Amino acid sequence: MPDIPSSLWSSCAPFATGTGQVERTPDGARLILPTASRARYSDAQLDDYADLSRRRFPHRPPLRLSLRARFSHNAGALKGTAGFGFWNAPHFDRNRVPSLFPQAMWFFFDSPPSNIALAFGVPGYGWKAACIDAGRPSAWPWALIAVPVMLACRSPKLYRSIWPRAQRALAISERLLGWQEEPMTGWHTYQLEWLRDGARWQVDGWTALETDRPPRGPLGFVAWIDNRCARVTPQGSIGFGLLETPAQWMEIEEVELIRGA
Repeated sequence: MPDIPSSLWSSCAPFATGTGQVERTPDGARLILPTASRARYSDAQLDDYADLSRRRFPHRPPLRLSLRARFSHNAGALKGTAGFGFWNAPHFDRNRVPSLFPQAMWFFFDSPPSNIALAFGVPGYGWKAACIDAGRPSAWPWALIAVPVMLACRSPKLYRSIWPRAQRALAISERLLGWQEEPMTGWHTYQLEWLRDGARWQVDGWTALETDRPPRGPLGFVAWIDNRCARVTPQGSIGFGLLETPAQWMEIEEVELIRGA
C-alpha cells in the first residue's frame, strides 16, 4: 500500500544563505531572494537530506511527487536557477565531497547567461523537465574518452553523430516546457512519477517528458531558488558564476510524496 503523503515541514528542513529567505505559508513555503549580487552566493532552499551521506539519501523508486508552484517572474525575467525534484547534490555541499556522477530528475530553470546544453536539440537555458544519471555503467566508457569526445563535438557534423549516443549513455533527457505551463507566475500542478524502469513529468495533467532510463537513486528532495549561473556543454565549455538578481521568489504548496505509487 502507498504511504500516507508526507508533510512538507515534517520531512524537509529550510536552508538559506546570502540574502535567501524561507517563509512558511498556510499550505507550503515561499523561497525568497529579496535581491542578490554577483559578490555573494544566495540561496533559499528546502530539502530532506540535510547532513545525510549520499548513500543514505531517502528516495528510491517507485515514488510519486506532486505539488503546486508559482513564481514571481516568468521565464524571460527570472534570474539564476530554480526548481524542484530529486537529485544527489553532486557539488560540494555541507561537507560532502563532490561527486563526478550527477543524478537528477526534476523541473529545472536556469536563465542566460547559463548554458547547460546537455540534451541534443534543447536550449541550454529555460524552464525544463529534465533528468541525468551520469553514474550508470553505460556511461563509464564515455568517461574514459571524455576529452576526445568534447574535442570532436566542436565539429557540428561530429556533434550530431556522437552526442546523441553519449546523451543516452548518460541517461540525459530534457524537454523545454511550452505554452501549457505559461505563465510561470500562475499556479500549476507539477507531478513526477519515478519508477524503476521509467519516469514521467506532468504539468497540469499534460505529459511533458517520459524516459525509460530514470536515475537509480538514492536521491534527495530539493526545492530552491538561487543566483547561480553555469556553462556546461558537450564541446567542453565549462564555467560557473553568480548573477545579480531582482527581488524574486518561488512558492510551493500541496506537496505530496507518495511511495509505492
